[in-house]
Amino acid sequence: MTDRIDLKAQADRYPVVTVGALVVSPKRRVLLVHTHKWRGRWGVPGGKIEYGESVRCALLREFREETGLRLTEIRRGPVQEAIESPEFFKKRHFILLNFIATCESEQVELNDEAQQFAWADPEEALTLDLNTPTRALIEFYLRHGFSTEVLT
Repeated sequence: MTDRIDLKAQADRYPVVTVGALVVSPKRRVLLVHTHKWRGRWGVPGGKIEYGESVRCALLREFREETGLRLTEIRRGPVQEAIESPEFFKKRHFILLNFIATCESEQVELNDEAQQFAWADPEEALTLDLNTPTRALIEFYLRHGFSTEVLT
């Protein structure tokens, strides 16, 4: 038991690498989720990369688990860093690997990580109470669209 606690304490000393994506529906709307983890702000689905898991597999898994959506046309987005953001519910240092993707429908099945979801026009989304990384991701999408490199 002591070894497990020591490993946990050790792990908290390093950044957490995550994946997330701004998903664009066939109606050209973007998916946002409302979550307690970001102190009630809107964000995009995503999560941690598991040991031995590729970035692509982690992204596809997180979206299946959190929304039931299957992502298509995955493009690279900005890499961001959030060091002990006051917007997040606990102190963490994140490396955020972001992507832009499409999906085939707007039919979302949330798991227990988010309290609600919304589809919004990207410009309209910027008027919502977004977490800082999500705001930057939407602004990136509005500047670059789907012109970035495909995630293989």
